[in-house]
Amino acid sequence: MNEIIKRNGINYGIITGVVSLLITTLIYVIDLKFFTSWWIGLLSIAFYIVLGCILLSKTKKELKGIFSFKEAFTTYFISAVIGILISVVFNIILFNYIDPDAKETIKELTMKYTVEMLQKFGTPASEINKAVADLEATDQFSISKLLQGSIFSILFSCIFGLILAAIFKSKPSYQ
Repeated sequence: MNEIIKRNGINYGIITGVVSLLITTLIYVIDLKFFTSWWIGLLSIAFYIVLGCILLSKTKKELKGIFSFKEAFTTYFISAVIGILISVVFNIILFNYIDPDAKETIKELTMKYTVEMLQKFGTPASEINKAVADLEATDQFSISKLLQGSIFSILFSCIFGLILAAIFKSKPSYQ
């Protein structure tokens, strides 16, 4: 594997993980209600896409413009996996060892938010009750759920990685 690809993937993965850790910490310190805010999620996704674009642009430049689809995807994938792993380890420690009560508060906030949203969409009471029962039965911050979520995050990141790799790969030169 090319050293530039490996170095940039690792460095940006650490940056992504640390930023995720800081976002989680800020939300935790400021107000747990932000864990249920849809706009925080959108801002986070936008930030990670922009960071991915910067990563791939920088790597392509360092490779003097010769950047295959595989190299672009590999660079993004390394970064995404490292960032996700840092974030998940932090969440496991925060919500299972440092402050397990916070996950109960977030669960209650999530149930309240879910009920409000379902009511706005005219969902029947029986469906709302079922949704609340499902939320009550689930510990979204358990170690197994966080690890399961990390797998979905990696898969979701792969989709973005494929799209970004297609955009940033070198154009074939026909001579």
